[in-house]
Amino acid sequence: MKREIKTVTEKYKTEVLDFVEKVFTEYENAEEGNLVRRLIEEIRLKKYYLPELELIMTDESDNIIGYAMFSRFHIEGRYENELLMLTPVAVKTELQRRHISKELIEYGLQKASDMGYKVVLVEGNPDNYRARGFKTSADYGIVAGDNISLPNVDCLMVRELFPGALENIKGVVDYGFYKTLSC
Repeated sequence: MKREIKTVTEKYKTEVLDFVEKVFTEYENAEEGNLVRRLIEEIRLKKYYLPELELIMTDESDNIIGYAMFSRFHIEGRYENELLMLTPVAVKTELQRRHISKELIEYGLQKASDMGYKVVLVEGNPDNYRARGFKTSADYGIVAGDNISLPNVDCLMVRELFPGALENIKGVVDYGFYKTLSC
């Protein structure tokens, strides 16, 4: 199968929302699917949105088979020009475990590095992100705030895009500036 990574253009904006909602609905439930859809819509409206880091992978028929969004993020009002959040990531259900998310994430990490960002933060299953170089954020002094419920401390992870980038980035992660996540 021929696959291509590209940035989300106007042509794909609504299709992406439908795609991500469907994937999360199939994986979790309709409520989660709708929540993730609204999160993408909200990020797109914020100053943290980076259109060049909203990525899709398409197949030979130009159908979306994967999605990843990197957006600027801050910790305690700092680091927003250094720090990115990776969320959400979605792969067409029947194509999971075929390195689609791996390719999207690696592409996004390289592009983010080229743009001068220093660190990427992600919340998720450590088994899905450790192979991409992500490490437990708490080990670097970046911890989840009270409004973040993690099944395990290892589920909040960071990755340096440059050696030593985490030396001066510390603090409490809070999603409060996103209405979708603080409901």
